Amino acid sequence: MSIFTLGIDIGSTASKCVMLADGKEIVSKSLVAVGAGTSGPQRAISQVLESVGKTKEDMAYVLATGYGRNSLENIADHQMSELSCHAKGASFLFPGVHTVVDIGGQDVKVLQIENGVMTNFVMNDKCAAGTGRFLDVMARVLEVKVEDLGMLGAQSTKNVAISSTCTVFAESEVISQLAQETDKRDIINGIHHSVAARVAGLAHRVGVRDLVVMTGGVAQNSGVVKALEEELGHTIHTSPLTQYNGALGAALFAYQRYQKQQA
Repeated sequence: MSIFTLGIDIGSTASKCVMLADGKEIVSKSLVAVGAGTSGPQRAISQVLESVGKTKEDMAYVLATGYGRNSLENIADHQMSELSCHAKGASFLFPGVHTVVDIGGQDVKVLQIENGVMTNFVMNDKCAAGTGRFLDVMARVLEVKVEDLGMLGAQSTKNVAISSTCTVFAESEVISQLAQETDKRDIINGIHHSVAARVAGLAHRVGVRDLVVMTGGVAQNSGVVKALEEELGHTIHTSPLTQYNGALGAALFAYQRYQKQQA
């Protein structure tokens, strides 16, 4: 008889849910593109349960993480920091990981990991620069889809520096480049390098060691990943489960906690 656990990661811009069987097999997962303070978390949970015909009562343990984790007090058995959950998820996907760069909707985290456990971390200040939100703003100004940024940036033929690390000033820089009829693809490439330079500055504060893994929604942007590889001088590994990493870590911790209860 399998033991099912549920991990829920409520971010600022998306709600993710992962169901595990016996602490190792991903049975179901969901992502709803709205986060804390919305119906997103509840919808993400419902989708995961319904997709495999399970109910909340079938779950041995439910653990919530992320920016909005405290909003699930009536559903989750426990809440945990997303830092621990991201370290746990990344170590499950990439055993031997030492550095995790997580770029979410509103923050950037760099974690140092030893034997699957986080030993140090650094986070950006409360500023959108270098985050998913920053890329959303830039995509809107450029009138392109955020999911097309990686592909478009790869077609760039010359370097355009976007020097400002502030979202508001960078937006002005982009508008002025557009006014000068600079190719959008070159501007996008410049934006990717601007994000990478900011994230690399953070990463160097905790130190970067192989194996380096990138998680969070921005890890799906190949342009940012490539620019960050250049900045750090390390190969960066990503997974198709990149956006589910925090929820996966939460589901793994849920299984551990369930086992402790049974001991």
